[in-house]
Amino acid sequence: MNPLKKFEPLKFISDNIVTVIFLALTIIAIPFSRLSGIYILSNLIDRFARSAFLVFALILPIMAGMGINFAMVLGATAGQIGLIFAIDYNVMGIQGLLLATCIGVPLSIFLGWFCGQVLNRARGREMVTGFILGYFMDGVYQFFGLYVMGWLIPIRTREVMQVTGSGVRNTLALGPVRGGLDNILNLQVGPFHLPLLTFGVIAFLCLFIIWFRKTKLGHDMRAIGQDQGVSHSAGIAVDRTRIMAIVISTILACIGQIIYLQNMGNMGTYTSQRQAGYFAAAAILVGGATVSKATIMNVFVGVFLVHSLYITMPIAGKEIFKSAMVGQYMSDFINYAIIALALVLHAWRNKRNADLARAGLRGHADKDSALAAQAGAVQ
Repeated sequence: MNPLKKFEPLKFISDNIVTVIFLALTIIAIPFSRLSGIYILSNLIDRFARSAFLVFALILPIMAGMGINFAMVLGATAGQIGLIFAIDYNVMGIQGLLLATCIGVPLSIFLGWFCGQVLNRARGREMVTGFILGYFMDGVYQFFGLYVMGWLIPIRTREVMQVTGSGVRNTLALGPVRGGLDNILNLQVGPFHLPLLTFGVIAFLCLFIIWFRKTKLGHDMRAIGQDQGVSHSAGIAVDRTRIMAIVISTILACIGQIIYLQNMGNMGTYTSQRQAGYFAAAAILVGGATVSKATIMNVFVGVFLVHSLYITMPIAGKEIFKSAMVGQYMSDFINYAIIALALVLHAWRNKRNADLARAGLRGHADKDSALAAQAGAVQ
């Protein structure tokens, strides 16, 4: 049988409609932006090193059947708290990043455990619950940054403290740790900067995910993602396994946010964690993932496509509408619209599959009734 005959273009486009739409928008925006291919590729390499680790934090909860983990902002928040202490104690370079990680990871483990406990009590509504948990943690984090820091926890450096004398600044310069990971093995190839150590960390995470899927815990997560009832009957600790998926996701989000911010060199103290959650969700969905299935390739494709649009759309908006802000607004609008579209398509596909399954059952029932009637007539 010729495998090419099995390829159905319409079905492929339908199954990957989000990716196709985003790819089309990017292709349209590139010529309008008038940016050179070298400039776009150079920016894509830098942005990929900055963002990819963060997006990988969403794979395991999807594999465990919990959908998009919008509560990953809890892990990002833990990473930012670690960076605040590293900057306040003026620990520079890779040592500062390690200090931030040592502070952020234990905090993210606790937050992940708390989040997993809540999501287990909101079974079937994990995504919206995780979204609300992110806002709840945002309020707690603001209280910590604005009141606890400088009141109960002393702030040592004036660069971290608000001008009022209490609390952390709204924007924090990360000069002491900027490029702490990227600059260790930074290879220059023509116009391209290749942060080899950062790419190595991302490659190690890919290998970890491939290995993890083959472990018993990985098999348990996949089984739970397919059917929780059957998994429970098979003796799998469903609640515990779901909590483990969220805890690992939160830890990865913490480390990913630290990698992201050391590349940026500055931190929106009270906003960066929310932006990280929205970007990661949009990127993995644009890459072709759904709320029930995600792969490493979805992360790669999504990060490149989203950043391609981020690079070209503001300039294209400036050329078309004579305003760069319009292009930026369009980028943000498309980002959120993609998340909404992916969730709507997931709900529609679930309903369609359920209808097809019921139709199939009715068809079998009608066929069995007809055979029984024929048998009765013969008798």
